[in-house]
Amino acid sequence: MSVYACSLAVDDDQPIGPSGGYQLIRLPYGDVESYDGHDMHPAEQPDGVVSEFPDDRSALIWPAVDGWSIVEGVVHLEPGDYTEFRFRIIRDPLNLSTGHDSTRSEHRAPSPGGQYWAFSHLMYARVGTPLAIAVAHNASHDVAVTYAQFKLAIFA
Repeated sequence: MSVYACSLAVDDDQPIGPSGGYQLIRLPYGDVESYDGHDMHPAEQPDGVVSEFPDDRSALIWPAVDGWSIVEGVVHLEPGDYTEFRFRIIRDPLNLSTGHDSTRSEHRAPSPGGQYWAFSHLMYARVGTPLAIAVAHNASHDVAVTYAQFKLAIFA
């Protein structure tokens, strides 16, 4: 059995608007990546489109093989006047292949100060179906994601 892994991080503030809808966490390409030895976060994507950070496609991890996987994420959200914040793992969030499918969602009430959470999820990953993480809040103003990690390990 082999493990195919991709581990991404971003520490540039990403404003998340008060729209109430989920917004993708975008991740830079290239040398700032923690690990992408299997080219699952390529700027030139499998469908031929070239992405540039911080466009929405920069949020995508494209599984290199089919297999059972662990998806992990870390998100730090700055303090705000929100009473709820949410995060989600999404298959094909941009409707590029198999169609939008939220495979995990969590809603939380805030604790005092900033919000710092980690999550993991077991799922079956498929070649051609990209994955992303997204967040939302109900504040009256933009709230920044100040740090995020997105990791995928596929066992094949």
